[in-house]
Amino acid sequence: MHPRIVAFIPAHNEEKSIFDCLAGIGDQVLPKGVELDVIVIADNCSDRTEEVAIEAGKEFNLNLVVLKTKNNKQRKVGALNQAWKNIYGDNLDIYFRELTPFQELYKQSIKAILGMDADSRLAPNALTQLWDGLMSSRNIGGVMAKYTMRMPKKKSLISKNDINYEEKLASGDYGGPLARWWTHQQKQDMASWLLDLQYNGGSTYVLGGQATLFRPEALQDIVDDNKLDGPWQDESDVEDMLLTWQLQKSKWKTLISPKARCFVDSMKSYHTFRQQRNKWQSGTVNLLTSSDIGVKTRHKGKLWRSQAKSFMDLTVRLLFVMLLTVSLATDQFFWSWIWIIPIGLASILNTILALKTPMHRPIDVVFAALLISPEIYLWANLITFLQVWIDRLSSSKKDGWANQYNAENGKTSSKLIHGIITMMLFITLIVFLCIHYREFLTSEPVQLALHPYLMTGWITLTYLTIFASILMVYQIWTLRAKHTA
Repeated sequence: MHPRIVAFIPAHNEEKSIFDCLAGIGDQVLPKGVELDVIVIADNCSDRTEEVAIEAGKEFNLNLVVLKTKNNKQRKVGALNQAWKNIYGDNLDIYFRELTPFQELYKQSIKAILGMDADSRLAPNALTQLWDGLMSSRNIGGVMAKYTMRMPKKKSLISKNDINYEEKLASGDYGGPLARWWTHQQKQDMASWLLDLQYNGGSTYVLGGQATLFRPEALQDIVDDNKLDGPWQDESDVEDMLLTWQLQKSKWKTLISPKARCFVDSMKSYHTFRQQRNKWQSGTVNLLTSSDIGVKTRHKGKLWRSQAKSFMDLTVRLLFVMLLTVSLATDQFFWSWIWIIPIGLASILNTILALKTPMHRPIDVVFAALLISPEIYLWANLITFLQVWIDRLSSSKKDGWANQYNAENGKTSSKLIHGIITMMLFITLIVFLCIHYREFLTSEPVQLALHPYLMTGWITLTYLTIFASILMVYQIWTLRAKHTA
């Protein structure tokens, strides 16, 4: 039996995307002498996912089977584990059924397992590049592709007379200017993360489930060391990060491929983006703060520094808004040109990131240089950061998977408009009060009383800004390296 790669593709109601996913696999040129088997795990599907997958397998000449889940209540984790147990056996089987000689031979022939999402698509030659990375050293447990969000096509390209107009619009392949702009922000964020990982040696703290090639022995170590019935666990909303930490704990390297690319779908609205990032951020925070799971990673310090940086970014902005408001209201604001330095550094940094983002548009570079897009995107992430830590400190536990799924399927709605209206009313009220009581606020007793607090606040903000500027200079310095996102 030839050595082979087996692809696990969990799919829950993915009839619109599974064909494209399998088309990308059909495009791959396999390593010499290596075969490929594809297992699509139809997880509690109520649409045509199974039929579309079988049709695509025939069209692209794939050795494909569809595995239906049974009594799966663990969503993606349960689907992946059922595919695993279908090959490697079920440790919970009370009958202790042994594998047949053919199953044993087939299991031994598997040299790599490709974990993929049903809405992802591998770029040509990506599988070979992942294989080369995995086989470059015996101690590599997994290699992840570089992810790039697919830009929606212009909605204006669809003719209003097209009888399939509404169907094409609902497919998610098309979007308006706002959806396309929001997609680029996610692309640039992903590019920044990928460049940082490569600059620091290519080791990653999360092998993303969108497209990662695993060594079967490494996954088996996770099962044996943690007494599991499958490598993936649902103890965290970020099951791929938990798996990666367990691999590192078992002395396996987890790397990002410098060449292999995978195209993934973006969150095309603020609401779906918030739910996805809430799940990612809350899962990360839970792993960092939980003592029950008992896993460690060499990247733990890096993740804590990232949390600290988000807290500093939030503090700087809130402090600036508060100090600026009080200073203007009491007529004690003085502009200093030295404040242009951090603004200039931020502009340079975001311009470089925009230029290094794959398939960027000129308008994206302009918005990045003007700091319009980065600031809006940062505020969206800071709101998520704040909400996650508030939830973490409270006793309530939210289902991140369910929230994201409901948002993507339109079962929940965004409160963005309500938030914007509330903020505008609040700002209007503050401006009215400042104008109405201007004589009192600018009186000498009030100014003298507030001056020491304002000075302390501005000095604190200055030190924080200097530190943030040093971090930006360091990041600009790292971007000189010839890595690609």
